[in-house]
Amino acid sequence: MSAPRRPDAHWRERARELGERIPAGFRVGVATAAFQIEGATHEGGRGESDWDVFTHQPGRILGGSNADVATDHYHRLGEDVRLMADLGVDSYRFSLAWPRIQPGGRGGGNHDGIAFYDRLIDELLAAGIRPMATLFHWDTPIELRGGWLSRDTAHRFADYAFLAAEAFGDRVESWVTINEPATVTLNGYALGVHAPGHTLLFDSLPAAHHQLLGHGLAVGALRDAGVVGRIGITNVHSPVEPAADGEEDGAFAALFDVIHNRVFADPVLLGRYPEAPEPFRELFGVFDEVDPDDLAVISAPLDFYGLNYYFPSRVAAGAGDADSPDGEAEAMRSLPFHLEPWPEFDRTGFGWPIAPDYLGVALGEMRDRYGDRLPPVVITEGGVSFPDAVAEGARPEDPVDDRARIEYLGDHIAAALDAVAPGGRAEGVDLQGYHVWSLLDNFEWAAGYTQRFGIVHVDFDTRDRAPKRSYGWLREVLGSRN
Repeated sequence: MSAPRRPDAHWRERARELGERIPAGFRVGVATAAFQIEGATHEGGRGESDWDVFTHQPGRILGGSNADVATDHYHRLGEDVRLMADLGVDSYRFSLAWPRIQPGGRGGGNHDGIAFYDRLIDELLAAGIRPMATLFHWDTPIELRGGWLSRDTAHRFADYAFLAAEAFGDRVESWVTINEPATVTLNGYALGVHAPGHTLLFDSLPAAHHQLLGHGLAVGALRDAGVVGRIGITNVHSPVEPAADGEEDGAFAALFDVIHNRVFADPVLLGRYPEAPEPFRELFGVFDEVDPDDLAVISAPLDFYGLNYYFPSRVAAGAGDADSPDGEAEAMRSLPFHLEPWPEFDRTGFGWPIAPDYLGVALGEMRDRYGDRLPPVVITEGGVSFPDAVAEGARPEDPVDDRARIEYLGDHIAAALDAVAPGGRAEGVDLQGYHVWSLLDNFEWAAGYTQRFGIVHVDFDTRDRAPKRSYGWLREVLGSRN
């Protein structure tokens, strides 16, 4: 996708108009994840995670790269906080690396790891930026054998949550327990394109339940520790449509909606797992055996619900080209359905459809399904990858002209505001913020360094940072608020 070559005045005017629309109290922030940016994987007492192991297995990561250095945030923390302060964001969503705080996933905390996050949180607060800490953004200590297939991991996670709460609970403004348990389950345990690399298909569902149980136990641990901040979870939501009107496509679309969206939201907000469409119910038998006490833990009241939105999904019966959100997944070829492309939409660098109106659909579906059980919503991730490059002869202060990203962010933030406005698709949803993914170009999981989501360019040879045009545009948006 390339944005129209409109004059700079157009983008400045759009920034002003969008800024003036943002209501008081609506928080605009940026987001990152520890494994994708920190590096320093063998420094400061950090333990090893399943992603460390996965990235060093041949053939797992596009280009054969790893996150041993990533963006070197561990050594450039102050520079990155200054970038956010100059940008003028309200909040910064980051993740705590479980292996850095509690190496091995058991026992006491690691002094050096805790000190690193102490410094980050204190520098954010000094800059007037609210810290939003995610406890788990996919890096499981490798010593926890079985990972999330083991029920014990949920209890170890609660112990880690209490450690983090004791260390940072007096200063963190918002807590996210787990980021996208659907992605961990489906990409990591079902399809094998993410760590730990299992291809269990529907036998991966215990990993879903144990993550949700870990979430609920962590909520209790945070509250027991007396944290001052709000507590929530983050799920990725993809509105699902059948590719055609036929009965088969409709059934498989309903199935995909259950396994991608509802398995991870219904227990949290309704206290029960969803029923699968009739032909597929036996695939979900593991949920019939769930102890009701588990569901009571999982559905503990939340202060907010984090929603990540990237694209809608179009589902068709039959095997396809094995497309998964992160590329080719061999395991997909054994499934009786596939995801169809959206030729009517422009596409991101990942090939995902650019469909801002479906963000409103996602918010509306949440309202319709969960009603007054839905707490205030924060969009905890929204962003786009493009093949950004430093143009020949570009000015050092403006090295990447990423107007397509400006278009994307402007359209999606506006779509969110439109959806919750009177008469909008999601009227009544208490939408409280939007976090841009991402502050920095980073290590993009299985795609390595081939996909760039940042509003700040990172040179992966030197790790030098340079704000892109989208950074300056977002600063104008934030400066235009009433």
